[in-house]
Amino acid sequence: MDRIIINSNKKKMVKSERATEESGFSLIEVTIALSIFLIATLGIFATFTYSVNFNAGNASRAQALSILQEEIEQMRSAKFTPGVTDSTLLGGTKTPKNKIGVDGNKYKIEIKVDDDPFTAGVQINSAKTLKEVSVTVTLDRPTPGWQTAVPVTAILRRVRSN
Repeated sequence: MDRIIINSNKKKMVKSERATEESGFSLIEVTIALSIFLIATLGIFATFTYSVNFNAGNASRAQALSILQEEIEQMRSAKFTPGVTDSTLLGGTKTPKNKIGVDGNKYKIEIKVDDDPFTAGVQINSAKTLKEVSVTVTLDRPTPGWQTAVPVTAILRRVRSN
């Protein structure tokens, strides 16, 4: 049944009674709204996953820095005098060694001792008075992320005393 509605301009409008009683969302509107909500939720979960992995990487990097500091302190305490040179300061590339950190991860330590740092490459010449020691610590089995691309490295220069 149609009814006549007269607006303020005194014009007649015909509207069905059924159309005035219908209200709410259509199935298409609900589907679009749920799709937008799903995309936003997936974005939030992806960000959360990234932050958890990033923070785990920071913990591994802090442990690698701790191991690096320990190795550098051992290098600094080694004897480097004209008569006696500690074996840790003999020139060349040392055999990589492994160490298990407090966090349970296995770290690889690589040490290079260059007797002539002003010449390219690693030289072995015990008569030189300056040594450059390079210590690099990497995670033995890195997970994807910074751990594969950024090892922790320190360079120490030692001068022979008289």
